[in-house]
Amino acid sequence: MSTITALALILLLLMIAVGGKQGWSSFVSLMLNFCYFFLGLVLVAWHFSPLVITVILGILILATTIFMGTDDLQVSVSAFEASIIVMIIVIIMTLVAEHFVQATGFSNENSSELEGMSILIGISYVQIGMMTMILSCSGSIAEASIAIVSGIVETFRHDKHIFSRQLMLSGMQIGKHIMGTTLNTLLFGFLGNLLALFIWFAGLNYSFGTIMNNKILVTELVTVLISFIGVILTVPLSTELILWNQRKIVDNEHKTNYDTNDK
Repeated sequence: MSTITALALILLLLMIAVGGKQGWSSFVSLMLNFCYFFLGLVLVAWHFSPLVITVILGILILATTIFMGTDDLQVSVSAFEASIIVMIIVIIMTLVAEHFVQATGFSNENSSELEGMSILIGISYVQIGMMTMILSCSGSIAEASIAIVSGIVETFRHDKHIFSRQLMLSGMQIGKHIMGTTLNTLLFGFLGNLLALFIWFAGLNYSFGTIMNNKILVTELVTVLISFIGVILTVPLSTELILWNQRKIVDNEHKTNYDTNDK
């Protein structure tokens, strides 16, 4: 048994022990997302458009993560709608950012690994870079939207007479806590991922200007900043969408009661 297989089994057992049926569903969604990602890589290698593949993969990953992450259809639908809107905004921001940054492809630090290999593979490295940026945001966006929508729905179910303004404040308060933890997760993931590169920079006495213009660092930094913006936008959008859906539910209940009383 390989180390990866052993760790995967330990993860599965822990998820089932802690989360029960929901833990199993989350593990299955994780495996499905991995399969989606692998399929996307194969399709890009076959010269399908990376941006088209990214949009399809993004929708599949968000749908799988959200709908298999909760049994509450009301929560999952609102969270999915908010995540799709945020993903569209992220795609637009990525297109604009990549146009000005132009930091895709390989850098000088990759030269030893690429020696003797051809990089003329007929695929746009710019679109590959955008694909990486967009897909990197999907998990954090789905997580934030589910947390906010779940909190608001539970608050509403405990008190159906609560005012919309109070629900809005409740959602924004939840969003502040989610935003803080998610941003820290993204930041330390970024720092940990590039720790070896930072040590390399220090050992080679790179100047601050050289470091800040390094292609690898700039690409990762832009990805993290776009992820930050995506998470922040998820907070008000998720809150507004679930409030709008809650108003529709209340209006339908009132209409049903009114029709019943008339009869």
